Amino acid sequence: MPGEGVRFPWLAGKGKSLKKSSTPGVSIWQLVEEVPKGCSTPDFVQRPIALALQEGKTATFRAVVCGEPRPRVRWHCSKGDLSSSSKYQVSSSTGHREHVLQINKLTGEDTDVYRCTAVNAYGEATCSARLTVIEGGPARPRPLPPAPRDFRKELVDFRKMLKKRDPPPAPKKKVDMDQVWQLLMTADRKDYEQICLKYGIVDFRWMLRRLQRMSKEREEKLAPYLNTIANLRHVRVNKEGIATFGLEMDLKSPESKIYLYKDGEMVPYGFDNETKHCLRHLGKHYQFQIQDLQPEDAGIYQVRVEDAHIFTTELEASAIPPRVVVPLADVRCEERGDAIFECTLSNPCPSAAWRFQHQPLHLSDKYEVFVSPDGRTHRLLVRGVRFSDMGLYSLGTKLHASSAWLVVEEDTGYPGESPSRLGSGRDGRDGGSDAYGRRKDATLSPRSRRKPGTGGFSEDARGPAGHFSQGLADTEVERGEAAVLSCTLTRDLGPGAWFKDGVKLSAQDGVAFEQDGLAHRLVIAQADGTRAGRYSFAAGGQESEATLTVHDPPVIAPDVTAQLREPLVVKAGKPVTMKVPFQSCLPVQATWRKDGEEVAGGSGRGAQVAVGDGFTRLCLPSASRQDRGQYSVTLRSQGGSTRAELTLQVLDKPQPPQGPLEVQDSHGAGVRLHWRPPKDDGGRALQHYEVERRQAGRSAWLKVGESRSDSTTFTDAHTEQGKKYAYRVRAVTAEGPGEALESEEVSAWAPAPPSILSASSQGVTLSWTAPRGPGSAHILGYLIEKRKKGSNTWVAVNQKPVPEKKWTVGDLRQGWQYEFRVTAVAPSGRGEPGPPSEAVFARDPMRPPGPVRDLQVTDTSHSSITLSWARPDTQDGDEPQGYVVELRSSASLQWSPCHAGTVQGTTYTAKGLRPRESYLLRVTAVNDGGPGQPTALGSAVEATPCVPVRPKFRMDASMKDLLTVRAGDTVRVPVYFEAAPTPEVTWLKDGLPLPKRSVASVKDGLTQLLVPSASLDDSGVYTVVLRSLRGEEATYSFRLRVAARPRAPGPIVLREGTLGSVTVEWEPSPDETEAGAAPLHYAVLMRTSAHAPWCPAAERLHNCRFTLVGVLPGHEYHFRVVAKNELGASEPSDTRQPWVVPRQPAPSYREPDLSQKPRFLVGLRPHLLPLGSECCMTCAVQGQPRPHVSWFKNDQSLANHPAAYTTDVMGVCSLVIPSVSATDGGQYKAVAENTLGQAVSTATLIVVEPQTGNNPISTSVEYDRKRNRMLLFSL
Repeated sequence: MPGEGVRFPWLAGKGKSLKKSSTPGVSIWQLVEEVPKGCSTPDFVQRPIALALQEGKTATFRAVVCGEPRPRVRWHCSKGDLSSSSKYQVSSSTGHREHVLQINKLTGEDTDVYRCTAVNAYGEATCSARLTVIEGGPARPRPLPPAPRDFRKELVDFRKMLKKRDPPPAPKKKVDMDQVWQLLMTADRKDYEQICLKYGIVDFRWMLRRLQRMSKEREEKLAPYLNTIANLRHVRVNKEGIATFGLEMDLKSPESKIYLYKDGEMVPYGFDNETKHCLRHLGKHYQFQIQDLQPEDAGIYQVRVEDAHIFTTELEASAIPPRVVVPLADVRCEERGDAIFECTLSNPCPSAAWRFQHQPLHLSDKYEVFVSPDGRTHRLLVRGVRFSDMGLYSLGTKLHASSAWLVVEEDTGYPGESPSRLGSGRDGRDGGSDAYGRRKDATLSPRSRRKPGTGGFSEDARGPAGHFSQGLADTEVERGEAAVLSCTLTRDLGPGAWFKDGVKLSAQDGVAFEQDGLAHRLVIAQADGTRAGRYSFAAGGQESEATLTVHDPPVIAPDVTAQLREPLVVKAGKPVTMKVPFQSCLPVQATWRKDGEEVAGGSGRGAQVAVGDGFTRLCLPSASRQDRGQYSVTLRSQGGSTRAELTLQVLDKPQPPQGPLEVQDSHGAGVRLHWRPPKDDGGRALQHYEVERRQAGRSAWLKVGESRSDSTTFTDAHTEQGKKYAYRVRAVTAEGPGEALESEEVSAWAPAPPSILSASSQGVTLSWTAPRGPGSAHILGYLIEKRKKGSNTWVAVNQKPVPEKKWTVGDLRQGWQYEFRVTAVAPSGRGEPGPPSEAVFARDPMRPPGPVRDLQVTDTSHSSITLSWARPDTQDGDEPQGYVVELRSSASLQWSPCHAGTVQGTTYTAKGLRPRESYLLRVTAVNDGGPGQPTALGSAVEATPCVPVRPKFRMDASMKDLLTVRAGDTVRVPVYFEAAPTPEVTWLKDGLPLPKRSVASVKDGLTQLLVPSASLDDSGVYTVVLRSLRGEEATYSFRLRVAARPRAPGPIVLREGTLGSVTVEWEPSPDETEAGAAPLHYAVLMRTSAHAPWCPAAERLHNCRFTLVGVLPGHEYHFRVVAKNELGASEPSDTRQPWVVPRQPAPSYREPDLSQKPRFLVGLRPHLLPLGSECCMTCAVQGQPRPHVSWFKNDQSLANHPAAYTTDVMGVCSLVIPSVSATDGGQYKAVAENTLGQAVSTATLIVVEPQTGNNPISTSVEYDRKRNRMLLFSL
């Protein structure tokens, strides 16, 4: 059961973590941090169910357990372990998966909650079920002969017995006053008086002062966790019997934990409808639900965030709707007798009302109502039953009801007896009540009678004097079988007579009488429903009686059964009525099934099930192909059951062929089409396929041929070279043609769109497939073209056709986005260019984008869920190019995409969902680098209408207060908003409705302004107004400015400035002085010859003057000025004559003398190294010309030394000895020489051998910087 985790305090502090089970009501605790592969914690595949049984019966609980290794299962109740008790029998199946607890001979003390626990090395699973024992067993046989009784006295005794059976009053639950004060803190002021009276608070002024102090303390405790809290909604119980309460709060940290407490104890909750306590979270709205309400659910509930009390509310016991524990049972009663109906509820319900035939019953002498002292058991006494009283009686509470039938039988007496003896009055034998308030003639079930062959008989059969050695026994037979009733006398009492329902029988009644000594038998050759009744044998003033029960199930006529064997064929869209007539003298219940699954009335398909007088009917308002299948109806009554089957066939047009519709080359014979057969042929055999063709740019479809039903290919040989065509194929049956499968427009022999194999800043590699169509078999090569995305100009990449179908395009500007297309070249000429490829950036491969931010649910309905999110943070150009939305049901682990391709916006509505089912959703950003990390919702979302959300706009960086566009361009302004339900959206321009040339649209949280071709008149202030159904409004305004590119500046004048500079002056652009024009600036370009490229000299100049410095003599300087604004640049204004500075004669120059004799910048350093290590001596030398360095050891040259080598890199010289030995120690010298002299640097290398023995010699070294030598000391 939900919440079992809080009932085990010994679980606390053991490091256990709670896992979710796939079976509702099961708690799983994992004992280890990680479960090894191939193993699992225990779980319940099937949990035991709650039982309500009468005293004396046997209760059986079954549980199916899984887990690896195999878990050990134990049963518990409040009395402890049940394995050692003789009353309880615990067993398991051979596979040890099913475990059974059997409780024999139930008593009132067995009412309890029974718990099943499964434990293995990795965890434990627990579930429980309640057993309710109804005290007072079935009625015992009546003694014979009857004694006159006072019926009123029996009712009084019955009430006394009920008082004795009442359980002792439950101890009064202690109330924590701290919880009461928290309840007052969040309660409405109008409820103060009621709460104070309930909990004994009498000083209202003191109460208000204390609440004021507590309010200040509460604000301080909430400050670290909450920004705001509002709209506290206390407990309410809806029509479905679900208690809800909630609030709105803005958490400072989404990681804050929310806890639910009941009467001071923590209650675990889930996030779906499978748990008893669940939390539904949408934005700032938090709503708790309590399902399957029971009396023990009443109490004070508290919501806490971390350790702070947020909200307290109370669920009253009186608000919990009572449930039916023991329903009403059908009652049989003789005419003029008394009938009693009894029903037991889960908790008292003063408003429970009795109804007859759906009409309220009014108390009178005929109807009397009794309620037990505990208020749970309700009884209705119907006095003097007549045939007009036969019908349906029901007891209704707030949400639940129980109904049962009253069947009245004809009252007949024995001949010769007084009416008081034969009647069913209060003093009659058949009209009495037993100790439990039920009359003997008010039989609950005829199947409870004694069967023949048991060898026993009742006390009334033997008689007071014991004249029968074997009396009549209750007998049950099937319809059409022979029935024999027999009894044996102890002595001869004279001639006897047989009676049925008090009427004497004779041979003319179709029965046979047999006598063998003292044994008397009544034989009925073929029993039917009319033979059932009360039989008795009387002789010598003594009698024995018994009941004959004939199982007479509902009968379906053979001709009806034969008709049902024929399939019922209907057309799709037509209503279907499946009616099955039957014959039965008892009330009948009908259950319809389709392919083994029950068809409930009022289901999602609109099916309606009805049971009338002698027929049952299943109606489908509109048949579809999903409704076809095998149907069966089971008719049940107290006499038995019968079943009929029928087949429903629904005919419809075929579905479209399965795609894609492939267009292939037929090697010069035409265009070859290929498709797959439709999934559903509509119930009819396919006759053929129709193929149609449409030329690009036209709207008419032309039929080009048909294909056989067993062929899924077609060749169109009548295409024209270079033209584009679209094809569609539809299947045809006797019901007509179905929907068509359509292809995209393809050229008769144009290549397919190129595929992008790779892209980088150096180039883009393309590949494509050969065109398919007439003439495509003799292709000479291909021409490749490129264009910048957004441009209409295609630029040739290659001048000569290339025979390969793969090419790398270079000469691309890094960071630009390009599109490519391929044209085939044949001997007859160039073909039609193929469709363009996908746009690709000429840049190095991108990184995948980051996760999206602020993923939330903005709206829900019975079939859709709307999401919104924010763009991910970008780094190093990893911007997203689209989004992928995926979902899965809470019972599945497989994610599936909600759409084809990618979503470009930051909102999406997932449609086609099943009502009231929970789903998990996630969003992944994608770009050319691949998909990023997905972001999922924190909890499952149920497909139900959402809580109303006040309209508001989703502001981001893309929404600006000022937009500037070029005249003639198309203007699209998207505005995103949040609201539930969808509000009314109104667009205004300068406070007035939009002009006709502007279009506004609204869809899924997005409203968009569209101006097909902007003009100067479209400039102004635009306003969006959101208005909800409750009158709430939100507005957003922005200014739109429409402008054109500026006109060219005036003539340019060049003036000489200071030495080595020139000043450029020009006339301003005419647009600079016009009012309302877009702000502009100037750019100056320069080149040093008439054929050199222009390069920028100055940008964003807001005056008409520019000075260029660093002018070189003898060079020509050409200048160009352009005006720019946000929409582009103007035509240029150029200088007529270049600016030239005369060249001056160059002064004489003499090279400096850099000669220098060698000198050491860094000299050699002494080294002390252990034996076998590497030695590297380094020095730095300078000189001009570059000196030559020679190395010496002890004045011996090292030029050809086998164990050492030298290096000289830019004056840094090194001597390297890879592994020094004892002989390598000594004085080393580096000599640098050039034509001007030489320099010398020396150093000492000391090699130390490792010391051994007990007294190693300690060595210390000191370096003498003055003498450039190393001193060695041994200790």
